[in-house]
Amino acid sequence: MIVIKALIGLGGVGLIMGIILAIAYQKFRVEVDPKEEKIREILPGANCGACGYVNCDTYAHAVATGEAEPNLCIPGGSEVAARIGEILGVELEAKEKMISCLNCQGSIEVAPERYDYHGPKDCRSSYILLGGYKACTYGCLRMGHCVEVCPFDAIELGPEGLPVIDPKKCTGCGICVEECPKGVLSLVPYEQKVYIGCASHDRGKKVKDVCKKGCIGCGICAKVCPFDAIELVDNLPVIDYKKCVSCGICVHKCPTKAIVDRVKVRPYAIISTKCDGCGECVKVCQFKAIEGEEGKRHRVIRENCIGCGMCFRVCPVGAITMAGALGYED
Repeated sequence: MIVIKALIGLGGVGLIMGIILAIAYQKFRVEVDPKEEKIREILPGANCGACGYVNCDTYAHAVATGEAEPNLCIPGGSEVAARIGEILGVELEAKEKMISCLNCQGSIEVAPERYDYHGPKDCRSSYILLGGYKACTYGCLRMGHCVEVCPFDAIELGPEGLPVIDPKKCTGCGICVEECPKGVLSLVPYEQKVYIGCASHDRGKKVKDVCKKGCIGCGICAKVCPFDAIELVDNLPVIDYKKCVSCGICVHKCPTKAIVDRVKVRPYAIISTKCDGCGECVKVCQFKAIEGEEGKRHRVIRENCIGCGMCFRVCPVGAITMAGALGYED
């Protein structure tokens, strides 16, 4: 009898509490803006934080309430931005597409090690011990922490031990950039064809002793750039992507090949019969790829031409065209 009374009492209390909670829910519930629900539906759901918010739900709420810009979803790109614009009734411009690039070419064959490391196979653990085991204290530790943190499976360790980034999968969220303990990953505009493949701030022999492809801080790239797009900062070139046209001159002039070219196949110049032999193309070609007598049609020395397009830009009569495919390296 006592047990029955106890069960009835507990059941009654539970019923009363349930009624109270139901009333409270109806009275205090927050109505979700239909726009917020629609925005959340079209967001990719990566919860990468590239927009500056902890997850897609928080960002959708911020956009619907006017607290956040509606075109901050980097993984979603222009398509998501356009759809959010339709929901809000405004025309939006998507952020420039970015991809992550590795500012290091210190593979197993290129960059030696200064001691044998036998700890956990994790970049952060290795970094704690004297900044890592590589002789170059600036270089990639080749243990794949970036692979683990990438929410889009866009990074894998290549055969040389270095991270290989798939530009088709990379959304430019920047998580790998923030997580890399060595700071050798950076975001680069997707359309940018060249970038610096080194993070060392040392110079000359000190670099050569620890890496075969390291930047020695000679500054040649800055001197030869016809667009004043490269500046040497603390012994390391910095490219101004707003000025750079990815002509590739710096790539071919770099004595240590520390600048990376994403292009598999560059075009080459062809001079038509319209050429009047003015010689302006010869003046701007830094590779002696054009020859000819003054007043006569000039010709291109194909094996010397790197496809930078400088001759095409200066030809006053439009006699030069750039032929061949221009393809990015995936």
